[in-house]
Amino acid sequence: MENYQIPAQTRIGHIHLKVSDLDRALDFYHGLLGFEIIQKLGDQAAFISAGGYHHHIGLNTWQSKGSDPAPKKYPGLFHTAIVYPSRKALAEIFVRLKEAHYPFTGAADHGVSEALYLDDPDGNGVELYWDRPKKEWPKNTNGDIDMYTRPLNIEDLLSELDVE
Repeated sequence: MENYQIPAQTRIGHIHLKVSDLDRALDFYHGLLGFEIIQKLGDQAAFISAGGYHHHIGLNTWQSKGSDPAPKKYPGLFHTAIVYPSRKALAEIFVRLKEAHYPFTGAADHGVSEALYLDDPDGNGVELYWDRPKKEWPKNTNGDIDMYTRPLNIEDLLSELDVE
């Protein structure tokens, strides 16, 4: 079989999540994280986005209404990663979640990005992050990207809110 490489412009268009309670999921994704509701199909499905795209996240109860979350150790989605446009935007959502007393499961500096981790109401992992400019990504001696996981300096992240 011939070696194939996906085109560099390829991107992930959306994610579609099974949820147990559509309104509860919308309270999180729309009410707390601020995604816009593009279309809602009764109590069965909703399509939400940032900036008016047809949808970045689909939510449905077609096979999962009233179900318990999937066990953490089972195969499946580890997390949905939502990229914020700036470090300041990440600091703003951190403050919003903190003020809402929404629990975080972690926070990390990966060298290429800074990330906040939490679970949605159905136990689906959610990563909220921003990417550092590519020229700042750490490299090893071979020039390859050298990602890592270190504690996120929250105080430094919040200093973004003091900058006008």
